Amino acid sequence: MKEQILNLIKQYETIIVHRHVRPDPDAYGSQGGLVEMLKASFPEKNIYAVGKEEETLHYLKRLDVIDDSTFHGALIIVCDTANEERICDTRYSLGDKLVKIDHHPNEDPYGDYLWIDTSASSVSEMIYEFYQFGKDKGLVLPDDGARLLFAGIVGDTGRFLYPSTTQTTFDIAGELIKYDFDRNELFNRMYEVDSNVIKLHGYVLQNFEMNSDGSAIMVMTKDILERFNVVPSEASLLVSTLGNVKGIKAWVFFIEEDDQIRVRLRSKGPVINTIAKKYNGGGHPLAAGASIYSWEEKEEVLKDLSEACRAY
Repeated sequence: MKEQILNLIKQYETIIVHRHVRPDPDAYGSQGGLVEMLKASFPEKNIYAVGKEEETLHYLKRLDVIDDSTFHGALIIVCDTANEERICDTRYSLGDKLVKIDHHPNEDPYGDYLWIDTSASSVSEMIYEFYQFGKDKGLVLPDDGARLLFAGIVGDTGRFLYPSTTQTTFDIAGELIKYDFDRNELFNRMYEVDSNVIKLHGYVLQNFEMNSDGSAIMVMTKDILERFNVVPSEASLLVSTLGNVKGIKAWVFFIEEDDQIRVRLRSKGPVINTIAKKYNGGGHPLAAGASIYSWEEKEEVLKDLSEACRAY
């Protein structure tokens, strides 16, 4: 599949790279890392990264603004997006061919060409493997591309703490840090947070509820977010903080937005992406997300999470 994707890239004059809505560092890292690689490798081509920008990730990359006409006859590559409905910028459908590159379970096999590797820690890791495959066939990885891929790997592995981290992950990270970018500055930008988010972190630690079966819950209504002057995307950054709680098996954050309630699921063992799928979501076995549209549905999610913890 790497060979097929590289051949496609060589065939098209315009290549547009997408990622998922509500992006995280791996979404930006894989999208941006691929774009920087292709720009350096094929300077004569038109290469773009598109989607709604996430202000908290401006330090990684700023995205391109292009007309609808640019999509006509273009090769579209979508990174780190399990479900077609979660592709950011629906104009991807205007392109000629669609390539899906992802590390989530392939529940929604959209696209003309699919490269799926659920053993990869991140799609950023996959993009570096693509570079390794093609570096003798014309691919060049510039320093900024390496910085983006490193950020994506760090983000999706929780600084190499998550079980998805493998020997391959460490090997690739070791190669990436040989490039010329400021790793300390990158870490600072990735993990420094405003004081209001730190205060919300304290609220989470004081107010989460844990059940005897090892399941735990944290509810963040709009009132709470407004009290701490935090937006939903910032609140989502705190989801992993309960992972250090002794005895916890799996947990869920409910974060209220204007039109939905975001469901963020994490686990130390019980499979929770099946729960997410039940509520029109998906993800990894130990990290997944979904959406509900009423607080009544919250009780159903909690029931499913408790059953998963008891069965584990």
